[in-house]
Amino acid sequence: MIALGILASIAGIGFFCWLLFTLAVYALPFFAGVTIGLWAYDAGAGPIGGVLIGAFAAGVTGGAAQFIFTSVRSVWIRLAIALAFAAPAAVAGYHATLGLTKLTMPSEGWQIAFSVIGAVAVGATAWTRLVAMAPPEVSGHALARR
Repeated sequence: MIALGILASIAGIGFFCWLLFTLAVYALPFFAGVTIGLWAYDAGAGPIGGVLIGAFAAGVTGGAAQFIFTSVRSVWIRLAIALAFAAPAAVAGYHATLGLTKLTMPSEGWQIAFSVIGAVAVGATAWTRLVAMAPPEVSGHALARR
């Protein structure tokens, strides 16, 4: 019975790590949606209105950023958008890893060290997934051959 509990715990931690890495790209739209949803709630939209406005804002933020990232050729604009997506993902990765390490490690120094490693890993994963969405660059030589 103890072995089954250990295996279930490992499977649960693995599932949450997979979920964190999968959803890391959507940290920026989530933060934008929560911020605008809370603003709408405070402005008098009510709980349902706040949720609906926040969900709409998150969708618009994610869709617009991905559209701009895939359609703009400027490297600097792509870099700024990729950083805007990777930074909240890194913050989310830091806090998720810190939460897990607080459960398993007594040393605060090691908790922070592993949390920084988790932040870098999640931020790099979000960066890689966002860059993978961009279409490949076509040079002028390739167009001349066609």
